[in-house]
Amino acid sequence: MVRVATFNLHAGVDGWGRPTNAVDHAASLDADVLVLPEIWRGDDGTDLFDDLRARLAMVGLFVPLARAERITSGRGGARWQPRFAHVTGEHGLYFTEHRSLSPAQRKRRRSVVDVESGTWGIGLLTRLPLVHVRTEPLQRLPRERVRRAVIVADLLLDERAFTVLALHGAHLSHGSFRQYRRVREIVDELGSPRPLILAGDFNSWRPPLRIFLPGWHSLVRARTWPASHPHSQIDHIFGRGPWRQLGGGASDGGSDHRALFADVSLG
Repeated sequence: MVRVATFNLHAGVDGWGRPTNAVDHAASLDADVLVLPEIWRGDDGTDLFDDLRARLAMVGLFVPLARAERITSGRGGARWQPRFAHVTGEHGLYFTEHRSLSPAQRKRRRSVVDVESGTWGIGLLTRLPLVHVRTEPLQRLPRERVRRAVIVADLLLDERAFTVLALHGAHLSHGSFRQYRRVREIVDELGSPRPLILAGDFNSWRPPLRIFLPGWHSLVRARTWPASHPHSQIDHIFGRGPWRQLGGGASDGGSDHRALFADVSLG
């Protein structure tokens, strides 16, 4: 059996800029393969990727996708983020690499004391034998503040080879179908009949993904967003090949997404 998990960490802070327990929760998942969208590496020593790699005695790859600023002394209400954060912008992370902040965001940014510059990206960690790992960049969409990429890792499970693809997809409203077209090309270029797993935060429901990514089947079904009262599954673990589902689920670990895990075996 192998446990595959994906957990969007939101850089270890909530939408107000208050630290969360997301990293501890990621460590508690006891995953053999751990996909980590929105993981953070600070310039001044706060490195969530290295922390997890050392704590779990794993190996893997971090892919930088944006320079950002992380607030760690934010204050706010009982909600995970401001009520209209999806429209006006949140208070925890600020991305300025490709688009300027709004006047309101600049004002909020100047009002906080503890601001950490660093790199926001996606990570993959594993305790299984890692044969090879590489990065495949995806097209940056015009409405996006960040870049996107796919991590492609060749692993061994009981001497049998399989490949994991880890990604953090854009929103449908930003044109993510273009990125999923490239994901299909990457899979075709593998040119191998070996079993595949595709996991991460897709920012999309399953029905559109059946169109964008045909030929994959869900290895676990559980609502993941928003974490406090989830009504949708936008984080997924998909499989191709003789994977057998043994169990799985989702758990609230402090981020805006729930962590998702699947226990599977190779038939």
